[in-house]
Amino acid sequence: MTLLLAQISDLHLDGTPRATDRATRVLDHLRTLPRPVDALLVTGDIADHGTEAEYEEAARLLDLPFPVLTCPGNHDARPAYRKALLGEAPAEGPVNRVHHIGGTAVLMCDTTVPGHDHGRIDAETAQWIDGTLAGLPDGVPALLAFHQPPVEVHHPLPDSSRLEEPERLAALLDAHPRVAAVLTGHAHTAAASSFAGRPLIVGPAVTWTLRLPWEGEASADRDQPPGLAFHLLGEDRRLTTHFRVVP
Repeated sequence: MTLLLAQISDLHLDGTPRATDRATRVLDHLRTLPRPVDALLVTGDIADHGTEAEYEEAARLLDLPFPVLTCPGNHDARPAYRKALLGEAPAEGPVNRVHHIGGTAVLMCDTTVPGHDHGRIDAETAQWIDGTLAGLPDGVPALLAFHQPPVEVHHPLPDSSRLEEPERLAALLDAHPRVAAVLTGHAHTAAASSFAGRPLIVGPAVTWTLRLPWEGEASADRDQPPGLAFHLLGEDRRLTTHFRVVP
């Protein structure tokens, strides 16, 4: 069976009609697909200011007829995220969750550093990833998803706040060959690279698209339509990704 996942990132919901409209367009597109996705991954910066009202809007928009898997980004605030989006008691610790979708374990990891834009896999999250992967039955593939990419995307803005200490992640991947790919957001541009011998896919943003250095000086291209990615994971654990925009 081939697993079909959609990924969106960086909604930056802030209560404005523009942010709501762009998110609604993408989610309505997913709702009307002839073949529903097996799950939607939302890789951080769901809210823009981390307020409960922003997460309450996110919860309404992400009420979809298929599983929705989320992780926080640097604009998100863990207590409000937990309370208004996940329906849990507010707490400051990392928000790490594993979901079992179509025979694949999808680990939604919290790489945020509260109060900062860069990312890091702290000791608690590293221990959680290691234990979760080690506890999976033989033959079960896994995907890791989090916010900040562990590699350069060759733009000074996201590269100044990528995942720090990437060697910690590389060690985890070396220890767990069942991980088929790494999926991130944060950079506001669709990109494909590799890390520690795995495909690394950076999902596009909903709110605005990064203008790369050879495309012009201003970083934010607010006229580009919102983007999304479709990931297909086959029985051979090969990941294929298709990028789309929603007019």
